[in-house]
Amino acid sequence: MRRAIVEIDEGKCDGCGECIPSCAEGAIELVGGKARLVADALCDGLGACLGDCPRGAIQVREREAASFDEEAVALRRERGRPVPAASAPPRRPSLSVVQAAPAPAGCPGSEGRLLPPPEGAGPFSASSSRLSHWPVQLGLVDVRAPWLAGADLLIAADCVPFAYADFHRDFLAGRRVVVGCPKLDDLRAYVEKLGELFRVARPRSVAVVKMEVPCCGGIASAAREALRHSGHAAPYQESTIGLQGGRLS
Repeated sequence: MRRAIVEIDEGKCDGCGECIPSCAEGAIELVGGKARLVADALCDGLGACLGDCPRGAIQVREREAASFDEEAVALRRERGRPVPAASAPPRRPSLSVVQAAPAPAGCPGSEGRLLPPPEGAGPFSASSSRLSHWPVQLGLVDVRAPWLAGADLLIAADCVPFAYADFHRDFLAGRRVVVGCPKLDDLRAYVEKLGELFRVARPRSVAVVKMEVPCCGGIASAAREALRHSGHAAPYQESTIGLQGGRLS
């Protein structure tokens, strides 16, 4: 049938991922560093993603396409993971598949726990860790963990601690942290998991720290959308780290 459907210009797309959380049907994924429509039947053609593309790479055009399939969208949500295009490279499991407790495959290393402060904790030193709990990977964190309730929450792209030498001192101290990679994981699952975390834990504040590369913006857009739709109001701040380790914002 001929109908309106999203079309993505890969030449303009820089892989920032801003469009992915805005697609309620989960019809768009990052594949090979570019946003792509997973399947015609998953796109309703309404173009909710258009306003979130800073490069103007998305348009709605009329062409021959499979009809919109609400049952396929519902099944996709139920499974909690995308159905990748045939050419898609292997991806990490969706966060919905690896919901936290009990840990996947019964791994005792992923059991939730508070960590004691460093011995003789006082003035911060370069060798002092400020990690206060475990696990930290967003897919493994239990949103009901008591140490998350009312906490100052840090959402970090997982490359940041490698690039920014003072991560523990400037970002982690005094905060509970969750980390993830917006390029390799499912951003729609990020929105759902963070939204649940905001509703259950009701953090006192939310801070996001990401890298300057365009695809890393997806973790910030997921956090903003999740906070907006969670019904929880908390102060929000965002920081960006450059590839050479400088703090850009």
